[in-house]
Amino acid sequence: MAGQITLLSKREIEKMRVAGSLAAQLLKHLESFVKVGVSTQSLNDEAERWTQSKGARSAPLGYGGEGDRPAFPRSICTSVNEVVCHGIPNPKQILKNGDILNIDVTLIVDGYHGDTSRMYFVGEPSPLAKRLVEVTEKCRFLGMEQVKPGNRLGDIGAAIQEYAESQGFSVVRDFVGHGISNIFHTEPQISHYGDWGEGKKLRPGMVFTIEPMINEGHYDVKLLKDKWTAITKDKKLSAQCEHTIAVTQEGYEILTPYPY
Repeated sequence: MAGQITLLSKREIEKMRVAGSLAAQLLKHLESFVKVGVSTQSLNDEAERWTQSKGARSAPLGYGGEGDRPAFPRSICTSVNEVVCHGIPNPKQILKNGDILNIDVTLIVDGYHGDTSRMYFVGEPSPLAKRLVEVTEKCRFLGMEQVKPGNRLGDIGAAIQEYAESQGFSVVRDFVGHGISNIFHTEPQISHYGDWGEGKKLRPGMVFTIEPMINEGHYDVKLLKDKWTAITKDKKLSAQCEHTIAVTQEGYEILTPYPY
């Protein structure tokens, strides 16, 4: 990701709404499939079936492949417990009671991307796991509340970091939110930690993701041998949630609203 920040037109943002809405619908659809005893591969397979039935495409499937890192081999990311992000669905990975799971989806509709993720509980979560997820969701909300013309990119991260750390958790540094349009990852990069008043000013037409990854323990992460899966270095829990949002004249619009 490098270069200028592109401001999207009303027509382009409408296309982002369509893609974003469908991505959120997929997360809702998968809700009933997340249960004790199912494999993360089966969730991927159901996501593929549903996506194809809607005439959309998965952006992660085949993404990347530069250098010594292979292309991403699945259609969704499934990150369980200590997996911070980019977990690869696997037929041997069976969900157990008490697991927490992040499913991250990005769909392409008419050339534009809808990128969103949410947490799921498998069976009954521990009180700590439940609190971590609640804090992560509030971090995303507090970050979004900083989005308005004239505020700065750093305000988003500062709000997230301030709250997460006040709750005894930490904010992952290694991964960021990103601009998104008809290109999967563009400028600006959205750090989920930082200082108030720093960074570029927000302007109407900017579209980007806010996707804080909040760890139970330390923020350090480790990349596994598959070159994709990132886990907490201390093996403690991690949670993430994500929306794609647009900066409007008055504030922000969620382009991936969850269909409750």
